[in-house]
Amino acid sequence: MNYPHLLAPLDLGFTTLKNRVLMGSMHTGLEDGRKHFERMAVFFAERAQGEVGLIVTGGFAPNIEGWAKPFAGTLATSGAARRHKIITDAVHAQGGKIALQILHTGRYGYSPLCVAPSRIQSPITPFTPRELSARGIERQIRAFIRCAKLAREAGYDGVEVMGSEGYFINQFLVEHTNHRTDAWGGSYENRMRLPLEILARMREAVGPDFIIIYRLSMLDLVPNGSSWEEVVELARRVARGGATLINTGIGWHEARIPTIATSVPRAGFAWVTAKLRAQLRAEGITTPLITSNRINTPEVAEGVLADSSADMVSMARPFLADPAFVKKAREGRADEINTCIACNQACLDHTFAQKISTCLVNPRAAYEQEIVVRPLAATGTARKRVAVVGAGPAGLAAATTLAERGHAVTLFDAAGEIGGQFNMARRIPGKEEFSETLRYFRRRLEITGVDLRLNTRVAADDLKTFDEVLLATGVNARDPKIKGQAEGVARGQVLSYIDVLRHDRPVGPRVAIVGAGGIGFDVAEYLLEAGHSLTLDPAAWRRHWGVADPEQARAGLARPAPDAPTRQVTLLQRKTGKPGAGLGKTTGWIHRAALKMKHVDMLAGVNYEQITPEGLWVSYGEKRADAQLIEADTIVLCAGQEPLRELEAPLKAAGVSVHLVGGALEAGELDAKRAILQGTTLACRL
Repeated sequence: MNYPHLLAPLDLGFTTLKNRVLMGSMHTGLEDGRKHFERMAVFFAERAQGEVGLIVTGGFAPNIEGWAKPFAGTLATSGAARRHKIITDAVHAQGGKIALQILHTGRYGYSPLCVAPSRIQSPITPFTPRELSARGIERQIRAFIRCAKLAREAGYDGVEVMGSEGYFINQFLVEHTNHRTDAWGGSYENRMRLPLEILARMREAVGPDFIIIYRLSMLDLVPNGSSWEEVVELARRVARGGATLINTGIGWHEARIPTIATSVPRAGFAWVTAKLRAQLRAEGITTPLITSNRINTPEVAEGVLADSSADMVSMARPFLADPAFVKKAREGRADEINTCIACNQACLDHTFAQKISTCLVNPRAAYEQEIVVRPLAATGTARKRVAVVGAGPAGLAAATTLAERGHAVTLFDAAGEIGGQFNMARRIPGKEEFSETLRYFRRRLEITGVDLRLNTRVAADDLKTFDEVLLATGVNARDPKIKGQAEGVARGQVLSYIDVLRHDRPVGPRVAIVGAGGIGFDVAEYLLEAGHSLTLDPAAWRRHWGVADPEQARAGLARPAPDAPTRQVTLLQRKTGKPGAGLGKTTGWIHRAALKMKHVDMLAGVNYEQITPEGLWVSYGEKRADAQLIEADTIVLCAGQEPLRELEAPLKAAGVSVHLVGGALEAGELDAKRAILQGTTLACRL
């Protein structure tokens, strides 16, 4: 059997899971409104068809005080439970099992109705919570129990009680947020009373044959978080108090340590689950433990299970990227899995922008009814000869989708390999996962039968015989035209980001980077890590960010100890305001923090006056007075991009049907999310 540990059944006593894969909870936005329930049913059914062992929904509040935001998904009435039947029926029809996550956000609620153990505002919301009375706590407990009973009524196979990530239950557990002096605060016995009361009463209410997952925070990664002794004691009590499974969580949302971004090492926190599991097993506690965070391939998952770090693995975003992940692994088609690259750009960034979450590498996620890849025979569309020029993300998505539908597709690229700008992105420390997307597309090109022509620069005359031409030709680097720039280029002092990332041109010890967008930040990180990626060195990554053994440091939180910077870097931008403001909402802070740790100077609102052998002269403001020298051996230009579409005009003049996608259509910030979506949706229409 491929992946014998991953695909082994898990006997829970009253039911058996078909394998050791949990589709972890993700808030997609589909939860927040009645109109999305059919769409949610289709979304989860496709994952059940892909053979995941157990699905967990996005979070549903047990009452309005637990809302993530006003009118967020809530399960508090029988009428609401009836609406959920469409979801559970759809999953069961595909042979799957599904649990509903009960999520009470507490002080994290983006709502004036939020409540908490103490009146302490969260740093990530503008609302100060109301401190609950003892009667108020009892009402919250009853809401949890009611929600679990309604979930069973709705046809769910179980529930997950969210006790991690700094939400309501977690807030009771730690002195950081629980300043109470009554029976719900003070000693740890009192502080852990809330989850134990919820579990005991929930088990009594739903009976013995209903899955209850308890999400337990192993590393809070915040000051005054739980000690390791407290974590272990809670795990003991949870295991004996009614939980079927314990799902281990990492980090509060306010923690300043990345936990799920692409720069986090694969399975980077499984060692903590292994530590907890070993201690529980030594005491004879056999409740299965689930580990999570940055497990994105069958090989990684198998390794975590094979070395007894956990009994089950939780993968959330990998099922946005590929709903058939488990089925492909079982059938020996792991090379066909569309791997999650943990970019956060279309999932978490969308969630925090109040948009429906989807996936950069799979724009069909949560849009299964809107983006449908229909065979030509099913649509009555004639087969066409289609040329796609450019094998970057947009061109690859378009070419493979067109070929999958049945069109005859020829894909041209002047380079000797597919990938376009992704080939530079994957060289950035922490972005190694981008290689997985290119591996996936290489295999897709083979399977769909695309005629791939690399090392081929085409002219308009070469394309006139095609029925349709898609120009995915990408971008050119924008020229900022700084005085003295040409002379700087001639002496090797001035380089473009392409010179650095693609051509390995030598870079000096003092660097000025012109442009503080995504590429500027990438170049800075590339130059500072000097060929040593922290993502590929978990021990160094933990030292860098301050993640410690929780037995040695409370809540796993230590003082960050980054290595000394290898270069002196200054990052500059013309715009006023915070450098990197256009970076991803949930990952931008990571990049800014990483550069600050390396003592990078970030300057905004500058005018580029002149390049001289000594460096880059800049001034500030409209008066451009008091020019100052940024001493630099090398100046790297990352001043944006412009669309490359020189073939468009002659093709249109010749009467050829031409379409622009990706950077050739819109060059801003090299947006791979937009490029893959455009390529896919256009291919579905032609």
